[in-house]
Amino acid sequence: MSIITLLTDFGLNDEYAGTMKGVILSVNPSATIIDITHNIDPHDIIQAAFTIKSSYKFFPKGTVHVVIVDPGVGGNRSIIAIEMADHIFLAPDNGILTLLVEEGNITEIIRVDNKKFFLKSVSRTFHGRDIFAPVSAHISSGIKINNTGTPINKNELVKLSIPEPGISDKGELVGTIVSIDHFGNLITNIDSNCLRSFCRPDSGEKPEIKIDNSKISGLSESYENSALNSPLVIIGSRGYLEIAVNCGSAKKYFKAEKGDTITVKLLRR
Repeated sequence: MSIITLLTDFGLNDEYAGTMKGVILSVNPSATIIDITHNIDPHDIIQAAFTIKSSYKFFPKGTVHVVIVDPGVGGNRSIIAIEMADHIFLAPDNGILTLLVEEGNITEIIRVDNKKFFLKSVSRTFHGRDIFAPVSAHISSGIKINNTGTPINKNELVKLSIPEPGISDKGELVGTIVSIDHFGNLITNIDSNCLRSFCRPDSGEKPEIKIDNSKISGLSESYENSALNSPLVIIGSRGYLEIAVNCGSAKKYFKAEKGDTITVKLLRR
């Protein structure tokens, strides 16, 4: 089985995602194409970086993941193929794979520059169709990634400056909203390990989460622990701290946006 996933900011109103699939199937008619999402916010490389990190591991080994949020399309940025943890990632070299690269387990990194695997005519604005789609299809057909271009090392990759949670002068854990999902849940960059290190179970303290001027006490195990239309804090399926509203939108409730600050303070029980 040859699986190709697509993760882009193309949206679904235009022909972009569908045309990519047409190219893939023209090269490899037996490919199975799965949309992770095409609704990454336009040009939001950081949101895409968190999304691919949290989703790729649920696919079979050997899957080819095409990750395109590419504000520099047609410019000097390279296209890279990375083999890591028995998965292959094809993306612009703009830092979008930074979180994956930091995980390690990289087998090979290639700068994709072998035009043999491109479409004959390459536009300046749609490399998704003209390069990413045919290259991913060839790889899914069994072409080794080292045939698609020039080997490079990890230090040559563009690294994205991704916000990390930290401890403030007041001893509070400070994070930021990196994504807001379809339900209006506010997904932060505070992962469960970071939160667990800060909120030690044996400390006799419980977390108080602050967003803007609002405070939420404690973590919920599930949505039903909170009253209807009431806010709660939970570790979501991605493994990151999320602020939600039971059967509502935390984005609307808190008038929140990506980049807003979230703080976690410890209180005596």
